Amino acid sequence: MTFAAAVVDWYHANRRDLPWRRDGFTAWGTLVSEFMLQQTPVSRVIPRLEEWLTQWPTPADLAAVPPGEAVRAWQSLGYPRRALWLHACAVAITERHDGVVPEDVEALLALPGIGDYTARAVAVFAYGERHPVVDTNIRRVIARAVDGQGEPGPPSKRDLASMEALLPHDRSAAAAFNAGMMELGALVCVARVPRCDVCPVREACAWRRAGYPPYDGPRKAVQKKYEGSDRQVRGLILAELRASHVPVTDAEIERVWPDARQRDRAVAGLLADGLAIRTPTGYVLP
Repeated sequence: MTFAAAVVDWYHANRRDLPWRRDGFTAWGTLVSEFMLQQTPVSRVIPRLEEWLTQWPTPADLAAVPPGEAVRAWQSLGYPRRALWLHACAVAITERHDGVVPEDVEALLALPGIGDYTARAVAVFAYGERHPVVDTNIRRVIARAVDGQGEPGPPSKRDLASMEALLPHDRSAAAAFNAGMMELGALVCVARVPRCDVCPVREACAWRRAGYPPYDGPRKAVQKKYEGSDRQVRGLILAELRASHVPVTDAEIERVWPDARQRDRAVAGLLADGLAIRTPTGYVLP
């Protein structure tokens, strides 16, 4: 059995029941889920995704409301600029594509806020197109099973070529392989304690055959601690704006965080990012 066939068989037998994998799930739903899943765990995404698609089941529905409503509905998913990009994406789909999410990668890349990963993921998982898709989980599986390294190095253009080399020619099998590699990295070939005893490609794994050598290559920068950071202050202020349908005053903002310089810096960042608007009486969502 080939590497790809082993992953596909394992995936069909072990995949999680996730909304975006169910029959009839729309291309718009796939696009929304991909935006939400960026840097956010599946368990936090699912309830918000279901609420979102109930409220805005099509791109036109979201495009018809102010972008601030998208920011409000985003709630605690984190990195709220994604909500603004998703709203802009809905407007573009409505205006340029008659409200239908395009299936061509180049057309998807031309939409606001969509990068190479999201464009390929939508083309593959919503429309069954044959493209390699690479996320963090896939990069880790390839680094270990193919390259014999304990961790993947920094992302590069070589990642797509590595996945393309493993991808089945059949479109259906290719889509299942993309999803299977993601699932394998999420459930088995995890970062800290990989479950090699149940891995479907353990006999072919170069890292396992080499005796699990420690990774000594370049690493990505470690993210700064959230507690006490500007990100936390921005989040607290944005939560005030989400909870209010009238302008939030300077006095109310002052009660959110005691450090005036950090608070002012956070407000300035929200204004610069388009996540807040200054009015004569206070701050509101866009």
